[in-house]
Amino acid sequence: MTRVVATRDTAAFGELVQKHHAHVRNFLRKLTGDAALADDLAQDCFIKAWDKLSGFAGRGSFIGWLLKIAYTTFLQSKRKSRRYSEILEEVAHVAAINGQTATRHSEETPDLSKLLAVLESRERTVMVLAYACGLSHREITEVTDLPAGTVKSLIYRSKIKIRNHFDIKDHKHG
Repeated sequence: MTRVVATRDTAAFGELVQKHHAHVRNFLRKLTGDAALADDLAQDCFIKAWDKLSGFAGRGSFIGWLLKIAYTTFLQSKRKSRRYSEILEEVAHVAAINGQTATRHSEETPDLSKLLAVLESRERTVMVLAYACGLSHREITEVTDLPAGTVKSLIYRSKIKIRNHFDIKDHKHG
């Protein structure tokens, strides 16, 4: 990492990409629920990481820094997607007025996606970072810029929300 930052060594950066690509891609897949979109966002993440190399101060872990860039990339994509969805809804509304029908393709959702679907965006992000990516509360705080107490409470409340929604019994408490 030091060599990459100091000399902008592309080969060394390529090694870092190889080492962390699957981790970043899996994180984004769990956030988006869309493998192709996640792959595109992962690629964008590494391009941004290369551009922002001088911003890595080495205070936290490199993977934490990368996941923060990935999360920011995801949020930017989500904002663009929301605008795109609003346009599609408007087109569907106009089509309905004109007597045309619009259909949506639906696929069966995997179990993890179903569990995560009951959570709000911040809750889902924190849970994916904690359980799918294995980050500590401190690392999640670095990635999301949320206070440590907020991270802990989001994880706690998210677990309860999932248990209650799916009527899952907590084995510790009966």
